[in-house]
Amino acid sequence: MMTLETHTLINPQNGNLAFKVFGFTSNNCFDHIQRNNYYSLIWVKEGFGKIKADFSEYDFEANSLFAFAPYQPYMFFDNPNIEGVAIQFHPDFFCIHKHQQEVACNGVLYNNIYQPPFVTIDEKAENTFGMVLEQIKTEMQNPALAQYELLVSYLKIFLITASRLKTEQLSALEQENAKGKEPFILQNLKNFIEIYFKTKHSPSDYADLLNITPKALGKITKAHFNKTLTDLISERIIIEAKRELYLTNKAVKEIAYDLGYDDEHYFSRFFKNNADVSPQMYRETIGYARAM
Repeated sequence: MMTLETHTLINPQNGNLAFKVFGFTSNNCFDHIQRNNYYSLIWVKEGFGKIKADFSEYDFEANSLFAFAPYQPYMFFDNPNIEGVAIQFHPDFFCIHKHQQEVACNGVLYNNIYQPPFVTIDEKAENTFGMVLEQIKTEMQNPALAQYELLVSYLKIFLITASRLKTEQLSALEQENAKGKEPFILQNLKNFIEIYFKTKHSPSDYADLLNITPKALGKITKAHFNKTLTDLISERIIIEAKRELYLTNKAVKEIAYDLGYDDEHYFSRFFKNNADVSPQMYRETIGYARAM
C-alpha cells in the first residue's frame, strides 16, 4: 500500500493550483470526466482498467503513464483498484508550448492525436521516475531558495524521460506496421492533416487528396487510430487554437480566420463543443504567456 502524501504549490497571484504531486490507491479521483485547466501526468503503478480520453476508449495495464493537456477530457473506469502517483501543473508554472525546444513533449506525450495518451513504463524509466519523485517530495517538504527553478528542473527530467520512452515505442510500432498499404495511406493522411487542417475541415477533402472513398478512409482511420477522421481533424484544429490563445494576444476573431473560419461565432461554438469552455474562458483560466 502506497502512502497518500499530497504536496501542493499555489500561485500567490491568483490562488490557483501551480504544481501538485499526490498518491492514490483507487480511481476515485478520476472515475468521472475530468476537464482540468492544468496538465496532468498520472502514473498507474498497479492495477489495470479502461480509460476514456477525448473521443476514444483504451485498455491499459499496470505501469502506464498518462499525459493529459488542459481541458482534455478523460476518466478511468472498469476497475477501481488502481494505485499510483499523479503530477499536475498549470501552464503558468510550466508550459510545454513555450519550452518545446527543451523538453520536446508536445506532439509526443501531449497533443498526439494519433496515439493513445499513455506510454508503458520500463524498468529504467521506473527508476528515473522514482528518483525524481523523491526529489520533488523532499523539495516540497523543505522549501528553500529557488524552489520554483528546482521543481521545474525535476519536471523537465520527468517529461524528457517519458517523451524519449514514447518516441522509442512509437518508432518500434511504426517499423512493425510499415508493411502494408494502409500504414502508407495513414502516414500520408497525417502529413496532409498537418499541411491542410487550417483550410480543409471535411473528411471528404482528405479522401480526395488520398484518392480513396471517404467511407474506406473512415474505416481505416477508425481501425488504426480508434477515432473518426472528423475527430482527428477537429482535435488538430483545437490544439492549434489553444496554442494561439495561450501564446499570442490575437483576438478570437483573428484566430478563427487563421484556422479557416469566417464566422467567429461558429468557431467559438465549435471550440466550446470540443474544449468544454469558450475560447475567451480558456484564455482567462489558462493564462496568456506575455513573457516570451
